[in-house]
Amino acid sequence: MGFQAALPRILRVGGGVSGELAPLLATLGLSRPLIVTDRFLKDGGRADALMDELHKAGMAARIFADTLPEPTAASIEEARAFLEEGDHDCVVGFGGGSPIDSAKAIAVLAVHGGVCRDYKVPHVQDAPGLPVIAIPTTAGTGSEATRFTIVTDETTDEKMLLAGLAYLPTAALVDFELTLTMPPRLTADTGIDALTHAIEAYVSRRANPFSDSFALSAMRAIAPHLRRVWADPEDRPAREAMMFGSTQAGIAFSNASVALIHGMSRPIGAHFHVPHGLSNAMLLPAVTAFSAPGALRRYADCARAMGVAAAEEGDQGAVGKLIEDLTRINEELRVPTPAAYGIDADKWDALLPLMAEQALASGSPGNNPIVPDADEIQALYRQAWGP
Repeated sequence: MGFQAALPRILRVGGGVSGELAPLLATLGLSRPLIVTDRFLKDGGRADALMDELHKAGMAARIFADTLPEPTAASIEEARAFLEEGDHDCVVGFGGGSPIDSAKAIAVLAVHGGVCRDYKVPHVQDAPGLPVIAIPTTAGTGSEATRFTIVTDETTDEKMLLAGLAYLPTAALVDFELTLTMPPRLTADTGIDALTHAIEAYVSRRANPFSDSFALSAMRAIAPHLRRVWADPEDRPAREAMMFGSTQAGIAFSNASVALIHGMSRPIGAHFHVPHGLSNAMLLPAVTAFSAPGALRRYADCARAMGVAAAEEGDQGAVGKLIEDLTRINEELRVPTPAAYGIDADKWDALLPLMAEQALASGSPGNNPIVPDADEIQALYRQAWGP
């Protein structure tokens, strides 16, 4: 069986490696970076500290700090205009998934022009934009190692998937010490997001031996440590395991795909402004239970990798324990249902047909072990609604 694998050209992992940005840029022959970050990291001084180090190395760096928690086409245009005011040769995404996703889109538009909608899947953008260097500050999206980015069209409330090798960062600095100050809610949501990436990559119809190895390794790293970082944010070994697991999960789904959970999650985020990791968590138990009969052995492998089923456990029993554990994770990490989150019930019901249509149009449900129709997706949305 043939398959293609793609990774960042340079991947540096470990405590403190975020301080190696200047020498990394020099290695790549780059010296005029635009740092794309968010207001929290700018106001807290972290982004300025990063820029100060670049200035000390004689590099002409500037900061754009007005990314949004869920990047929109308008916010990308604003950032691109800022980039074009300077003479930049690369883009550094510093932050969670949103700044890194923003950096990817900005880098492509800066070279190829147009607007984000021009690059929406099924378009595949392999011709490179400006080089992107990713420095993640959360353990969840894996965006530092993926060939995807997500941008919301604010005029239609559609989360657009942009895909291709152009979005794969040239390099990434994966420093778990940047996650030590993450609050519990963000820790939980991004951690479950990473776990979802690993599970969906492994059960995807596009899984392959390369992605499988990273997906299983990610599950082994994430599952035993997710509750630990929730309970003790300063548990350094657990934070380190979560960060590396998140990157491995990103590599896995970038080289396989995500599936139904992500397809259904994106419309929740677009219409109700639910953070991406949280909307994945809301759907994870119900969609796993729906999908498991289509790939029973693979879901059982997930249960064993996560340590919730013994090696000798039969597939059916292992999958049952997997679904039970995913439900318990949501309970223990206080993941709200859409109802508990405060979403208006009438609006939720009214939007179900459109959300199902948008989920299918994203292409991700087509990678699922069981490919649902629109009615089945609506039924899953209703099941996830909760008390």
